[in-house]
Amino acid sequence: MLPVSNSRALQVSSSPFLPTVVPSLPRSPWPPSIISSLKTCKTMRDLHQFHAKAIKTGLIRDPLVAAEVLRYAALSDDRDLRYARLVFDEMREPNLFSWNTLIRAFSESEFEPLQAVSMFLQMLNDAAVHPNRYTFPSLLKACARSGSLEEGKQMHGFVAKIGLVSDGFVLSNLVRMYAMCERIEDACFLVQSSSVSSEAEVGVVLQNVLIEGYFGLGMVAHARQVFDEMSTRSVISWNAVISRYAQIGLFQESMDVFRQMLVVGMLPNYVTLVSVLPAIARLGALDLGEWVHLYVEKNKIVVDDVLGSALVDMYSKCGNIDKALELFEGLPKNNPITWSSLIGGLAMHGRAKETIDYFSMMEQTGLTPTAVVFIAVLDSCGHLGLVDHGRAYFARMTKFYGLNPGSEHYACMVDMLGRAGLLDEAEEIVMSLPMKPNDAILKALLAACKIHGDVEMGIRAAKSLIKLAPCDEASYLLISNMFASLGDLELVAEIRLLVKELDIQKDLGCSWMTVDGAIHEFVTEDDQHPRASEIYAMLEEITTKLQAAGYEPNSSQVLLNIDKEEKDNFLNYHSEKKAVAFGLISTRPGTTLRIMKNLRVCPDCHSSLKFISKIYCRSIVVRDMKRFHHFENGVCSCNDYW
Repeated sequence: MLPVSNSRALQVSSSPFLPTVVPSLPRSPWPPSIISSLKTCKTMRDLHQFHAKAIKTGLIRDPLVAAEVLRYAALSDDRDLRYARLVFDEMREPNLFSWNTLIRAFSESEFEPLQAVSMFLQMLNDAAVHPNRYTFPSLLKACARSGSLEEGKQMHGFVAKIGLVSDGFVLSNLVRMYAMCERIEDACFLVQSSSVSSEAEVGVVLQNVLIEGYFGLGMVAHARQVFDEMSTRSVISWNAVISRYAQIGLFQESMDVFRQMLVVGMLPNYVTLVSVLPAIARLGALDLGEWVHLYVEKNKIVVDDVLGSALVDMYSKCGNIDKALELFEGLPKNNPITWSSLIGGLAMHGRAKETIDYFSMMEQTGLTPTAVVFIAVLDSCGHLGLVDHGRAYFARMTKFYGLNPGSEHYACMVDMLGRAGLLDEAEEIVMSLPMKPNDAILKALLAACKIHGDVEMGIRAAKSLIKLAPCDEASYLLISNMFASLGDLELVAEIRLLVKELDIQKDLGCSWMTVDGAIHEFVTEDDQHPRASEIYAMLEEITTKLQAAGYEPNSSQVLLNIDKEEKDNFLNYHSEKKAVAFGLISTRPGTTLRIMKNLRVCPDCHSSLKFISKIYCRSIVVRDMKRFHHFENGVCSCNDYW
C-alpha cells in the first residue's frame, strides 16, 4: 500500500439517524403465476399492458406487485425513469425495496444521477423506512459519477452515524467515491484506517478500487505499485490492470501483465480476454492472439458478439483477414460492432469489393451501420474509383441514417474525388466543411493536385496546410513532391531549406514484429538490438541483391540536404527494412513475415519490399498507420494505392 499521512481524520458531514431496520415484505395474496407473468415482460410496452391490467383488477394494491412494476420500469434495459417515478408516486406506502430501487435507478442515469440524493432526502421524511447497506452504495455512486464531493461527504457522515463504515460493500463505494472525486489521499486513508481492510477478501476489493482510482487520475505508477504490493490478487485485480493499460495506450504493458498472469497460474476469464485482445491487436501479436482463441475453444467460453468482435478485430489487425472472415461467419449477426470489426478489417486489407458487399449484407439485416463502417465503405469506393457509389453512400449516411460526417468521412470523399480528377468538387467540399479542415483533408487535396498537376490549387492547399501544421514534416514533403513532379527544382530546394531553417523534426519511424512470442522493435538509425551486427550484415546482402535485380532507390521522400549517395544509404536503414532483415535471419525459409509500423510506408520501402518478397520467396505483411500491404512474388495487394 502507498504511504499516506494519518495526521488528520476525514472531515465529513453527519446527521442524526435511526438504526438500520430492514422491513419484511408482506406475503402476496396473489398466485405466484401473477408475479411470474410480470417477470416475462420484455419491453416497456409489455409492462404498460400489465400495469393497466393490474390497475383495473386491483392487483396493483399488492405491494409486491407494485414493487416489481417499479423495478422493471426503473432498472430494465429499456428503463423509463419518468414512468418509474409516476409508479412510485402512486404507491401508498413504498417500502425500503422500492426506495432503494428508485435511488439506484437515478444513480445509474446518464443525466441526473444526483436525483438519487434528492430521493434519499425525501426518504428520510418517511418514519417507517430506514436506509440499509443497499441504500448507500447507490448514493455514493451518484456522488462519484457527478463529482459531487460535498454530497459524498454528507453520505459518509450518514454511513458513519449508523455504523456501516465497517461494511465492506459500503466501504468500497466510499473509497471509490473519494477516488473519483479526485481525493485519492482520503481514499487511501479510509483503506488504511479501516478495521475490515485487513480481511483478505475485503482487502483485495479495496485495493482493486484504489487501482482503478489511480488509473482514473492518470497516476499509472501508483496504480502499478498497489498492484505489485498486493499479497493476494483476484482475477478482478489482474483484469483491472490489463484493461486499464490497454485503454490508455500502454499495450505492451497490458500484454506483459497478461503473460505474468499466466505464469503465476491465474486463469483468465471472459473479461480478461476481452480486455487483452485490443492490446494484442494493436501490437500485431498474432501468436498470442491465436493462443487466446485456442484457450476460448478449449475452455468452452461462450463467444458472444463482444468477444467475437474482439477476436475478429484481433485477426484483422494482426494480418490474418481470412481467419477473421471465417470466425465472423460463425458469430451472431445482431450487433453492428461485429459487422464494423469485419468491414473495417476488409477495408484495411484493401479488399474493397468485399467491404462493400458485406456492407450491403449488413444493411439487409436491418442494423444501423456505425459512422466507422461508413469510413471503410467510402475508402473502398475511392480505392475502386466508384465515385457515384461514394457520393450515394455519403448521402445515405446523412439523410437515411442521420449520422453526422466527421473529418475522416470528408477526407475519404476528398481523396476519392481527387484521385478521379474531380479537383473542383474536391476543393468545394474542403471550402464548405462544417468544421475547419484538418491535415488529413488538406493532404488528400494536395496529393490529388500533385497527381493531376494542378499547381494553383496545390499552392492554395499547401498554404492552408502549412498554416495548420507548420511543424509537420509530412506537409512539406507533400509540397516538395508536388513541385518535384512538375520539374520545379528551385522550389523543391527552397522547401528543403525552409525545413532545415525551421529545424522541423521528423517523426521517428518505428517497426516491430513478433518472433517466438517476443516482440522486437526497430528504429531508424538505431543499433541497440542484441543481433544488430547480424541485421546489418543481412541489410548489406539485401542491398546487393536489390541492385542486381534492377531496383532503383527512391529518395524523393528524404528532405535532408545531403547528396544522393547519402540519401540512398539513409533509406537502407528504415525501420521496416531492419525488421525484414531480422525476420529473414530469425525464421525458417517460407515463413510469412508480419511487420507493424507506426507511420505510413514510404515509396522506397514499398518498392523494395516488393523486390524482397520475390528475391527471398517470402510473403511479407506490413501494417502501417493506414492499411495493410501484402507483398508476395513482387506484387503488393494495395496495387500501389496508399
